[in-house]
Amino acid sequence: MTSRDHALAVLEFERALEVVAGRAVSEPGAAALLARRPLDDIDAARRELAAVAELMPLLAGTDPWRLDAFPDLAGSLARLAIPDAILDADALSACADVMRVGRAAGELMPRLDPAGLSGAIVEDAWGDAGLEKRIGRTFDEGGGVADRASPELRRIRRRLVDRRARLVDRLERFARDLPERLRVSDASVTVRNGRYCVPIRREGKGATPGLVHDASASRQTLFVEPTIAIDAMNEIRELEIAETREVRRILEALSNELREVRAELAASFRALVELDSLRARAAYASESDATAPELTDAESSIEICGGRHPLLDAAEAVPFDLTLDPHERVLLISGPNAGGKTVFLKAVGLIVALAKSGVVPPVRTGTRFPFFDELFAVIGDEQSIDASLSTFGAQAKNLAEILTGSGPRDLVLIDEIGSATDPAEGGALAAAALTRLAGRARLTIATTHLGDLKRLGDESRSTVNASLQFDSRLLEPTYRLARDRPGRSYALVIAARLGVPDEVLDDARARLEAEHVSLDELLDRLETERAETEELRARLETRDGALDEAEARVAAREAELEARLRRAAREREHAVNRALKEARATIEETIARLEVEHGADERSRTEARRRARSEVERAIRESTAALTALDAESRDASSAAPRPGDRVRWHDAERSGVLVEVRGRRGIVEVEGLRLTVPLSDLRTHPQTTEAGSRTPPPTPPSDLDVPELTVRTEVDLRGLRVDEVSGVLNPALDAAVVAELPWLRVIHGKGTGALRSIVRDLLRSDGRVPAFRPGERNEGGSGVTVVEFEAKNEG
Repeated sequence: MTSRDHALAVLEFERALEVVAGRAVSEPGAAALLARRPLDDIDAARRELAAVAELMPLLAGTDPWRLDAFPDLAGSLARLAIPDAILDADALSACADVMRVGRAAGELMPRLDPAGLSGAIVEDAWGDAGLEKRIGRTFDEGGGVADRASPELRRIRRRLVDRRARLVDRLERFARDLPERLRVSDASVTVRNGRYCVPIRREGKGATPGLVHDASASRQTLFVEPTIAIDAMNEIRELEIAETREVRRILEALSNELREVRAELAASFRALVELDSLRARAAYASESDATAPELTDAESSIEICGGRHPLLDAAEAVPFDLTLDPHERVLLISGPNAGGKTVFLKAVGLIVALAKSGVVPPVRTGTRFPFFDELFAVIGDEQSIDASLSTFGAQAKNLAEILTGSGPRDLVLIDEIGSATDPAEGGALAAAALTRLAGRARLTIATTHLGDLKRLGDESRSTVNASLQFDSRLLEPTYRLARDRPGRSYALVIAARLGVPDEVLDDARARLEAEHVSLDELLDRLETERAETEELRARLETRDGALDEAEARVAAREAELEARLRRAAREREHAVNRALKEARATIEETIARLEVEHGADERSRTEARRRARSEVERAIRESTAALTALDAESRDASSAAPRPGDRVRWHDAERSGVLVEVRGRRGIVEVEGLRLTVPLSDLRTHPQTTEAGSRTPPPTPPSDLDVPELTVRTEVDLRGLRVDEVSGVLNPALDAAVVAELPWLRVIHGKGTGALRSIVRDLLRSDGRVPAFRPGERNEGGSGVTVVEFEAKNEG
């Protein structure tokens, strides 16, 4: 057995392959997987891994690729190589199945890279639809040759059915005519040795002419072929021979057709076997959430990310991460018994062996390691009574072979190095062997319980200490790999847990050397601090995660609210725009009607038309401007957000003002000594330039001036006020409307006694800023509303 075969055996490589082969759909595909072994060519291994990776995404998604099961054709192909050999029905049907699966596999080609291994394999998949159909229609559901296989076979079988039916009918009449003493009760025509017979009593042998073909177990009944049936039976026999001859001819013809395409069929069968192997490897990798590793040259670094033992349940296995620089050649693993050291050792060995064999091992993205030439492993007790080898003797023998046979591109795995002998001598031998292997092999991984070996990591730059961690509080292994930290053996702790008496344990502790005790205490303190640090980090990560989620929820709610507000504003502006367009159409109709009714009053008619059109067009311009501004805000909200101190404008107003303050979604704007409250969404920055084109900073209003603050709105509601309170509300509303250049202001005073209406109209008549006002139309509130119109002033 070579060193590689020995290593694969102790690593349980075949068991790992069995796990993968369980995903194959055919027995030949599974057998091909079980026969895989590590490749010697790095390019071949890379090509295999790339082919597996290419198929992985094709097995998922809404349209996953699947490969149908197919039979083994090895025997049939060998028989077709023999001239004139005829395949039976099962073999012919198996060939048809392989052709059918081959044709279906060919449909995968457009989804593959033609230059890749998978594409090259699928190119050989083949099937002859015509031949496949001819074979299919030749056989019935039971596997026999069907009547439809040929016209001659159909004719022969029809004659057989007819002749048999006639013969049976004739023999039944013959049996009924026999004397009572010769007849067998409830007997019927039967077949003996391929001949139709009538059962009679033994004493009737001489009285019934014919041939005796058989007798009952009691010898009291004879089965006789009467003389009258011999000619008919001979005719049936000739038809049966003709049927057999025709069936043979049909099978021979199909076999000859397959023999002509034997090369294509054989290549297609081999392609399907390899494709099944690739598909099974891809399915295993997908189910293991694995990623193909990168195989590198011997001097590169080693990174194994999320590595797991292939024989462990992926949901329960604790993954490990391992990083080694090119100069780090020895990894020394320590830790408690049953802590996972041997499992880790085997996991690394299997990951490397599987990758070299073209199987994606259970590792994550970012994994890369050298393409090791050879694999050496010393794991488990290999003592042999026949060879007079003790446990230590067997390990020493294997160690000697490794020290002389390993090279600079090899991987060496040694479990419990230096054990099973005197700890001092065993430790010294282990230290010397590891020192030699550091300069000889590419990577050596060894496990140990020997305390002296744990110092190698501090003495040599090429040696790295690591441990499989142990929870000292729960007294349970965590199976987590910790680099640059040796581990405690916890022998006395585990012994206590397993029931060793306290007095024995106390005596054992007293016998420990002070140096050993101090090292154990140091490692225990380090592990405690590490556990506390990990717990604190976990709490912080949980808290950070909760904060991130909360911030994301708040941001989402703000975005949703902002979107809803913008949609509402846009819908409102669209509604206004539609209403104004409808109003313009109504006004045009009204003007046309007035022209007809008052054709003589040209001046009045022209003025009414001009004012109506001007009013509606101005409203439409404002609505359109609002929509345009809203779209601009959606595209670049940050550029449309003025800040206090900026000079701003709103709507289509010609005047500008200074934004003094922002209160929520509204801004306080100072214009010519007045302060207006305007929605921020209506404001736009309005830089003023000097003659040279440079921007002049907006003046900052003095903070000690008591500037009146106005709120711009298009209507003011005076209902419920006393007469002496009207001017205090109406005048500020007029101020804001004039400053904001509103086209109208709707004053709501109600109908009531008419007192509020009278005072409102008196105030409006006496205000020089009001060019005109009128009672509200029916759709504006009727006599309960007075509409102030500023348009005449603005136009003048």
